Amino acid sequence: KKCPATPGEEVRDCVQKTLTEWSSKIGQDQNQETLEVLECTVAQAIEKINPEERDELKVSAKLFIVGSNSSSVRDAVDLACSALGVAQLDSVIIVPPPVEDGTNLSLEYLQPYWKELENLVQNKKIVAIGTSDLDKTLLEQLYLWAQVKPSSNQVNLASCCVMPPDLTAFAKECDIQLLTHNDPKELLCEASFQEVLQESIQNVKANEWIPLWLLRYSVIVKSRGIIKSKGYIIQAKRNAS
Repeated sequence: KKCPATPGEEVRDCVQKTLTEWSSKIGQDQNQETLEVLECTVAQAIEKINPEERDELKVSAKLFIVGSNSSSVRDAVDLACSALGVAQLDSVIIVPPPVEDGTNLSLEYLQPYWKELENLVQNKKIVAIGTSDLDKTLLEQLYLWAQVKPSSNQVNLASCCVMPPDLTAFAKECDIQLLTHNDPKELLCEASFQEVLQESIQNVKANEWIPLWLLRYSVIVKSRGIIKSKGYIIQAKRNAS
């Protein structure tokens, strides 16, 4: 609810406030040595959706894979549904983990993540699925290969002031919605997460913790186009030596 910050600042702020509040409530009861997965919830911060209002709302999510494999896609969607009290999400856009320097994003790299999303569509956990930052060539490859076609593709505002004409033409032909976004390539990197962890929880060995994925959800009132609620769900794992 603060005035506009960059997406990176916003998520860092949210993580810090949640961890600080959570750690102050549980105090010294936690045994830092035995924790393997960090589960921190500030219950009053999450507003469950009233089933009677569900048809009037659109629940959309963007999933950033940080340090995990494709199997985490289902975990993230299940946790989002559980937190919001819904049976399915209306749309999910996926951002696969960044490729190594000097390597280009390829269809083979995307396929395992997309298959997980397709399974979730077939199991009625998601209605529509989309991608982020694919150029025309890769979007076309994904479209031709996929059983469940991408319904949208996000394009970063920083990378183009005008949508590439070939991408626009292909998206129009295949009924793919082109959206814009201003998220950085890495919304929450490992170093940034560890820094926030160190600042928020006493005696934590921050360097042992890595974020696995981050999901940002928005609940939108369809008739008015306003955001009713918004939040982040993050999973982190401890790699203890």
